[in-house]
Amino acid sequence: MSEETKNGLEAVEASQEEMEQIVSLKKGDTVTGTIVKIEDNQAYVSIGYKYDGVIPIRELSSVHLDNIADAVQVGQEVETKVVSIDDEKERLVLSKRAIDSENAWDELQARLDSQETFEVTVADVVKGGLVVDVGLRGFIPASMVERHFVEDFSDYKGRTLRVKVKEIDKENNKVILSQKDVLDEEFEANKQKVMAGLAEGQVIEGTVQRLTQFGAFVDVGGVDGLVHVSEISWSHVDKPADVLSEGDKVKVKVLKVDPEKGKISLSIKAALPGPWDSASEQFHIGDIVSGEVKRLVNFGAFVEIAPGVEGLVHISQISHKHIGTPFEVLKEGQTVQVKILDLNASEKRASLSIKETEEAPAPAPKSEKPSKGSSVRKEDLGDNPNVSLSNQGLSITLGERFGDKLSKLK
Repeated sequence: MSEETKNGLEAVEASQEEMEQIVSLKKGDTVTGTIVKIEDNQAYVSIGYKYDGVIPIRELSSVHLDNIADAVQVGQEVETKVVSIDDEKERLVLSKRAIDSENAWDELQARLDSQETFEVTVADVVKGGLVVDVGLRGFIPASMVERHFVEDFSDYKGRTLRVKVKEIDKENNKVILSQKDVLDEEFEANKQKVMAGLAEGQVIEGTVQRLTQFGAFVDVGGVDGLVHVSEISWSHVDKPADVLSEGDKVKVKVLKVDPEKGKISLSIKAALPGPWDSASEQFHIGDIVSGEVKRLVNFGAFVEIAPGVEGLVHISQISHKHIGTPFEVLKEGQTVQVKILDLNASEKRASLSIKETEEAPAPAPKSEKPSKGSSVRKEDLGDNPNVSLSNQGLSITLGERFGDKLSKLK
């Protein structure tokens, strides 16, 4: 047998084997091929059949595609499932989506079990969240996208997110993913690291993140600490928004770190010079200054003579007149003049007086008290031995008046 004849027989045998493969191709078969052309929203795949198969755009992905080129490229090898065969029309329809979906369930279950973090690309923004392609249609609810509230997700399409599998339900073809879980995990890890590096009494710089009625949350290295409204300023603050704005850079002093509860207590005013630090230079004993009555108690009144500097006016120093309680003559918020009697800046204590800023009233004239008997003056009595003057006033007893006469009758 010549070499030419031998080669011819081998070619026929190969052709017969190929025909057998072609004949055996049926709906539901899994075949691997190469993308040879992309046209009219279809991908043409060479699988070694007598004509190329096509993957319609709807069979490329479990999510909506605007452009088929977003899913596959010419030259790419793909695994597909035969959807239908029509040799008369030479129409072989394939599905990449079907194979991807079958493989995805096992992979997603493994990722759910291991809590693996992986990347996905946002394919679409829909009401309530984001749609991604994970071999299946994956959904990220709006509440699981970020750690903070997002009002508009329109610019999220095309973004790459890092997610974890939150829930899978094969029966209902449901896959729920979460980026928030990834961010929360990273935040907690960073929080513990930051808190470990903080020490009570430390002064650091932070950024005001949020304002509430009760205080301000300040970011100190990726972790928020609370500055209570009472720790914002040495002077009284009604609302944090009156003196702070989100984004403000502030110096804060660390008051307390509680790793177990994950809380950090901060103070802005403690990082600033205190009002008492300059009080000894600003005020001196004997000074008369204006102040505001801040609090009234039974034993006196606390008067603020400078922001954060309060002194006590004892009840005995409120008025020249006797008063039962400070409430009789003073009220909170009232402006008064006070004299500084004593000042101890190191102990943050001052003694004040209101009455010493006022002129004392003239004493009332004393009224003369007549004796119970007749009014008798000493000079009118002369040296009469029968008259006795006592500390209580002038008195003449019966014995003294009739003593001489009685003695003569004896």
